[in-house]
Amino acid sequence: MNRAYMNWSGGKDSSLCLHRVLEMKRYIVDSLLTSVNASHNRISMHGVRRELLEAQAASIGIPLQTIELGEQPGMEEYEQATIEKVSFLKNKGCTHALFGDIFLEDLRRYREEKLQSQDVRCVFPLWQIPTAELMREFLGKGFKAIVVCVNGQFLDKSYCGRLIDESFVRDLPENVDPCGENGEYHSFVFEGPVFKYPIPFEKGELVYREYKAPGNPSASPMDQASKAGFYFCDLTIKI
Repeated sequence: MNRAYMNWSGGKDSSLCLHRVLEMKRYIVDSLLTSVNASHNRISMHGVRRELLEAQAASIGIPLQTIELGEQPGMEEYEQATIEKVSFLKNKGCTHALFGDIFLEDLRRYREEKLQSQDVRCVFPLWQIPTAELMREFLGKGFKAIVVCVNGQFLDKSYCGRLIDESFVRDLPENVDPCGENGEYHSFVFEGPVFKYPIPFEKGELVYREYKAPGNPSASPMDQASKAGFYFCDLTIKI
């Protein structure tokens, strides 16, 4: 089987993608790869603490690799850090990169063009599957997730910190994608078939931040708005 690394955000799309890949048994998934804001020790854009990310990897049983980024990385810094890590994974034997992207054509093309130089093939197991169908599959498989970030342009702060379930999906406005594929919201998955055990956590304060996109092409178009307000629900490990 081909060796691959999973581009891991800690959210529902990457969780469902990993589950599908493991069921297909076409790839040996060597690593989970996550971009981290090294200044705050949190997953880039999602705002989830590093210790929760590490807890996910431990429960899944796949080693974690991180791309360490500054507070507001420019495109050059982001691409250089990414290529260095991909080169490291390629030297370990990874020939494929797994992504949970669903329908963002420009993003897919960017990923393929950048990784072609490393002779790494991109794989998109969820590509062009209707997002309402993916959400039903996610919930039907027994995954559990909480919303950790919402874009204030599309959702009010009451959605931040909610569990993702059927009532959450019903409450979403018509202009919001069920999976938040356009960056309307981000999630943290704490239980499901890819985990050996649930991730214990506690909800903390709700924080509002004005976020300027750092030129990170892995962000969706709505994440890359020049300036927008985002609500974050802080999570901590429950001891």
